[in-house]
Amino acid sequence: MASDELNFAKTILQGRAYRDVPDDEVLARSLELLDGWMAGEHRVERPKLYDHYALVLTALLRRVSDLEARVRELEEKAEGPLSQH
Repeated sequence: MASDELNFAKTILQGRAYRDVPDDEVLARSLELLDGWMAGEHRVERPKLYDHYALVLTALLRRVSDLEARVRELEEKAEGPLSQH
């Protein structure tokens, strides 16, 4: 591994526990890192990159869960008193 290669998770976490990093930050920083990696702007530790995808996947799963809950709330409101008029 070359010293100029980024450690994906460490770069995002910056010494914090993964639960202490907001999902918005994980997703934004992940997009920056992966886009830069795909564009050849920097190198990422490839042998470990698949392990670090768990960080992004966890944030995305939480985001999907939150969005599903919001959709359920909106659907319940839509089925409420206003839908009877």
